[in-house]
Amino acid sequence: MRIARFSIDGNVGFGVLERDELDVIKGHPFAEFERSGQKVPLDKVRLLPPVLPNKVVGVGRNYAEHAAELGNEVPEAPVTFFKPSTSVIGPGDPIAYPSFSQEVHHEAELAVVIGRMCREVPRERVKDVILGYTCANDVTARDVQRREKQWARAKGFDGSCPLGPWVETDLDPSDLTIQCTVNGEQRQLGRTGDMIRPIEDLIVHITEAMTLLPGDVVLTGTPAGVGPLNVGDTVAVTIEGIGTLTNKVIKRG
Repeated sequence: MRIARFSIDGNVGFGVLERDELDVIKGHPFAEFERSGQKVPLDKVRLLPPVLPNKVVGVGRNYAEHAAELGNEVPEAPVTFFKPSTSVIGPGDPIAYPSFSQEVHHEAELAVVIGRMCREVPRERVKDVILGYTCANDVTARDVQRREKQWARAKGFDGSCPLGPWVETDLDPSDLTIQCTVNGEQRQLGRTGDMIRPIEDLIVHITEAMTLLPGDVVLTGTPAGVGPLNVGDTVAVTIEGIGTLTNKVIKRG
């Protein structure tokens, strides 16, 4: 099932995507819900970020080739960081190039959307706390990341976390193709099966320390091939079984 969040005529709602229509649901997707039977053509709505997370927890260096391309060792334990809720944008929204950076990179990632409040989740229960999966772009100010060591500004600036286009709830995430293109040119191509630590291990590790809430997002790392984005570029993240997230880079006004 594909669940999208959308706006139409000033109203915001969730709907189940069927072909080229959204079947509007009553309430929200984080509990049992009913379909209203009201159908809205997909081309008549604006797709929004599929969730509004309380927090986005990123995982760094979870693909060996990506760690190597930046001159880093594979970490002994998952490297985690936060992206604030204000970093989240949706499909089609512009990525505003930050004024404090001269080297912004794309990072295509599989994002895990949490479906229920959870903490200290045992490995065998991880699937029970996941609503589904979506595409993400962990946009990073690479020069700032190198210079400041702490990643808060480098990965947390406004617009640095595009998510979408919807949440796919019926998906085996263990070995999916991840691709990133810039202006139609392929930059990244990898598979989730190359993760150093699978999703189950990441959720166990994160929830040992903190409670995850419905709608929170976990970014699972990026494959090799990260590279620069410039004003005017169109960047697209495509994940097998989910779809394509597309955003354009603009000059910050």
